[in-house]
Amino acid sequence: MKLLDGKLVSEELKKQIAVEAAEMLEKTGRKPHLVAILVGNDGGSETYVASKMRNCEKVGFKSSLVRYDVTVTEAELLSKIEELNKDAEVDGFIVQLPLPKHINPDVITEAIDYRKDVDGFHPINLGRMQRNLPCFLPATPYGIMLMLEYYGVETAGKNCVVVGRSNIVGSPMSILMARNSNPGNCTVTLTHSRTANLSEFTKNADILIAAIGKKNFITADMVKDGAVVIDVGMNRETSTTTKSGFKLYGDVDFENVAPKASYITPVPGGVGLMTIVSLLRNTLAAARNEIYAK
Repeated sequence: MKLLDGKLVSEELKKQIAVEAAEMLEKTGRKPHLVAILVGNDGGSETYVASKMRNCEKVGFKSSLVRYDVTVTEAELLSKIEELNKDAEVDGFIVQLPLPKHINPDVITEAIDYRKDVDGFHPINLGRMQRNLPCFLPATPYGIMLMLEYYGVETAGKNCVVVGRSNIVGSPMSILMARNSNPGNCTVTLTHSRTANLSEFTKNADILIAAIGKKNFITADMVKDGAVVIDVGMNRETSTTTKSGFKLYGDVDFENVAPKASYITPVPGGVGLMTIVSLLRNTLAAARNEIYAK
């Protein structure tokens, strides 16, 4: 078993990003600028956004955080998005999910200028991804592709099973793994909570990607020997044994699955760190107008 170490890979890629950001500053006199909008005070969202801001500083980006109380109206949020869309000093921005129930996340996502959509959730970016055209890829699937590429994991011709069909991870992941690219060229099966006899699919997977949001959902008897196992799960539980007061668990029963896997990602220390790197890469690409002219 070999660990797919998100900490190692993300640090290496951040060094490259920092070099390119410094070159941009020297040539243009400006840094890539990422803005994050945070609504409410959800513990997980606070942690993720703080990490994104910290990493922006680390690679030489400018970052800004816009906070709103949980009572903010959809109209107020849309007004801020329109302002950021028009601000030439803002290269990319994200609206941290989840949002309060009175705000429709689809309305918010579609209001973001696709040329600044560094989370890669806008329908235009998703459509271009489907057609294998240049676009901002969704951050978590993009991070997984970067990790597979870094470790040289062979994907062409392999059976890939994705567990979970969310628009953020599962669905785009299935498209990327099937595309004519490297990594990619897999035969992909997209499964979900309603899939009958799920283990019959997972046991046939050369590459198994778990993104269903349930602690230790994938057990050893669901995984074939030698499989590559990617765990996207970030399940938070309160804990008295950790400094933060909570502990993260993946969707995979790591302790029992790891001995069967050829490669496996840990939680924490795996996919989550790669998601942030992908966001930084998308922001740098936006700042340099590499994908879309502004």
